Amino acid sequence: MPNEHALLSASGAARWLKCTKSARLEEQMPETTSIYAAEGTAAHEFAELAGKYFTDAISETEYEAKVEELSKGEYYTGEMLECAVRYGKYARERLDTARKTCPDAYAVFEKRLDFSQWVPSGFGTGDCIIVSDGTLEIVDYKYGKGYRVEAENNPQMKLYALGALNMVWTLYQVESVRMSIFQPRLSQNASFHEISVSDLIDWAETVVAPAATLAWNGSGEFCPCADTCKFCRAGAVCRARATSNTAISRATTEDTLTLEDMGEYLKRAEDLETWLGTLRSAVTQELLAGKTVKGWKLVRGKSTRKFRSEDEVVEKMTKAGYAEAMLYERKLLTLTRLESDFGKKTLAEVLGDTIVKPEGSPTLASANDKRPEYVPEDRLVNQLFDNK
Repeated sequence: MPNEHALLSASGAARWLKCTKSARLEEQMPETTSIYAAEGTAAHEFAELAGKYFTDAISETEYEAKVEELSKGEYYTGEMLECAVRYGKYARERLDTARKTCPDAYAVFEKRLDFSQWVPSGFGTGDCIIVSDGTLEIVDYKYGKGYRVEAENNPQMKLYALGALNMVWTLYQVESVRMSIFQPRLSQNASFHEISVSDLIDWAETVVAPAATLAWNGSGEFCPCADTCKFCRAGAVCRARATSNTAISRATTEDTLTLEDMGEYLKRAEDLETWLGTLRSAVTQELLAGKTVKGWKLVRGKSTRKFRSEDEVVEKMTKAGYAEAMLYERKLLTLTRLESDFGKKTLAEVLGDTIVKPEGSPTLASANDKRPEYVPEDRLVNQLFDNK
């Protein structure tokens, strides 16, 4: 899989399209990684392999040999392979659909896509491209489960679509592009969105190209908010973000906050908690590196007692005459852990009727959240009587 990163990447498009000055600021920050990124890389290796196998690009022997090799990796789990298989089958399903109207349709995986016609040096990697006349399809594999990514009006997917069009439009008559996001750990169904080629090109010319020029030149504006700052490497040092998060007072002559005030404070402080966590982490790293941050220092945090060695505990207690069974308690692994160890499909087959999902407790969300509004039961009853 390609490891090169573009300044104006497709994955960062939701940020640099709005916050054009962030691209060059972020460029000054060192590249970072995490266990989640490493896990995602491993998951994509399995996904690419499964995609190629289920679309007949590699033989069963090649597939099994590579699975055995990848399964020795540090981040491998049964769930990772199971999700990859589901992705491979989905890719095959989409390919079969394309071949109903275009018999010579084919699929390619982990393909470098060039959209530099609209974005300076712009490129990305498409997880799966299904090439055919009529409708071109882009399938993006998301292994994360922190939040659901939607395909509708997704700028990353639309940039991939532009790159895929560049790849095929001299050979195929493409009228529309179908963009799918397959996120198996969060949903059984892929999110998808279809756009005509004319609308896609119009978006590229009128929205992408002007913003990309500003971003490439380091001009335009900062646009700090929860969405644009979420994964920005410059998030801890960006002055525009700091200003936005500290300038949340509202002029008023009232001694108490109105409900409108409270809602406005919450809206304007959406990024505040995340920003403070980012600041704490950045300052901690600077202090660990031996730098001075006025007003702050590192201290020893709270510590709890622990055994130096569990084996040593067992050895000494059994020598003292206590049975080893007395030293342990029986505890069932969590549902998430069992799914990771045995795979969701296996667990559903064996334990399906024992798994329940209680309703979640009421939680605060912005008005544009896609989930239906929660109404307390007593209010529902009153509404029923009022409507009679």
